[in-house]
Amino acid sequence: MPASQKDLTILRDLAKQIADIAEMPEQAEKICLWKACNDLKPERAMVYADPQNGWSELDKAWIKLECEDPSLRGWEFGLRRRLIRHKYIPDDFPTLNTFNVDLSISGAGYDDYGFALQTTRPNQQDGAYHIEPVIKTEDDIERLHFRPIKVNHESTNRYVDMANDLFGDILNVRKVGKSYWRYGLSRVLIHMRGLDNMMLDLYDNSDLLKKLMQFLMDDFINELDIMEREHAFSLNNSPDGVNGSGGIGYTSDLPEWDSGHIPYYKGCRCWAESQETVGVGPKHFDEFILHYQLPPMERFGLVDYGCCEPLDHKLDILIKKVPHLRWVAVSPWSDRRLCAEKIQGRYVYVYKPNPSLICSPRPDWEQAEREIRETLEITNGDPTHIVMKDTNTFCNEPERITRWAKMASEIVRDMA
Repeated sequence: MPASQKDLTILRDLAKQIADIAEMPEQAEKICLWKACNDLKPERAMVYADPQNGWSELDKAWIKLECEDPSLRGWEFGLRRRLIRHKYIPDDFPTLNTFNVDLSISGAGYDDYGFALQTTRPNQQDGAYHIEPVIKTEDDIERLHFRPIKVNHESTNRYVDMANDLFGDILNVRKVGKSYWRYGLSRVLIHMRGLDNMMLDLYDNSDLLKKLMQFLMDDFINELDIMEREHAFSLNNSPDGVNGSGGIGYTSDLPEWDSGHIPYYKGCRCWAESQETVGVGPKHFDEFILHYQLPPMERFGLVDYGCCEPLDHKLDILIKKVPHLRWVAVSPWSDRRLCAEKIQGRYVYVYKPNPSLICSPRPDWEQAEREIRETLEITNGDPTHIVMKDTNTFCNEPERITRWAKMASEIVRDMA
């Protein structure tokens, strides 16, 4: 059904506001600064604030949907989020004159490998759950099959045409394939095997563990093959390419979206991590995890490694073995000085401040500021991202993300 005049006016007005913001000189300046930092020639540290699960509190405070057609409210919601991000989160995230329509892809989740993964939530209100292992013997591995990934270009094209009809004369409507490549094999592993079992398998059942990791690696490679065959991936040298712990993916070392160059995965970056093996030593991490992450990573032009797990004592292995490594996560539980000594400006130092400093019932703004200043003193002009993530709540005070982004941005400019 065609959009009503009211809904059309709402959507076009929101699109015009975004187009006007995208024309501001500060957007091009942000892109240049991201490129310089990610090219390892920084002019200053970069700031990125991602509300993540805390978005729900921003939405509640600052978004009111007005479209009458429920099918258009998703687009209205996305447009309004971009506007409140620009207004209330003064970090280095650029606003572009674009509207993305995601390619319809089914079966790419982690819930169909031949049998359902089993979890229970025993009276938990905080998202916690218990994993019930489904892989109990090597025979169970034989029951596994690759994820049944399918791409639907036809239905996606209909939405692209619809978006172009609505506001294609205002925003650049783009059909966007998969651009977010995460290789956290251990995340899927523990949902199949259980965390306790996985830790014991390192010593008691290494053959089963390796067979399971081999299957997961092959499944991820199969996904890459399907996406390449279907032309179902997109370049991620843009805000669409925010991966893992890192900030914006702009760099001169990867092709731009509109370059017309389709180099497949060598033109993209990926993210790998293994938070579930935080208690595993470097030797076993190398043998049982990294060994199986390397083949998928080798297909990509650049690699971002790490998330919340401290990598202090695994950095030597990662630096030696990970191909095209460019971004390294330094979590709040890392030895920041040791990481800086090992990274030495050869990679982007991606620091994630402790989110509890601004998310707890009593935020500690003095410590939050001190932590940023200390980190910039430690990196001493090396390529650095200051990335606030894992913000599950702002205790219904969404203005906290505004305050943090403003504070962090002022500090990086002051210390540049």
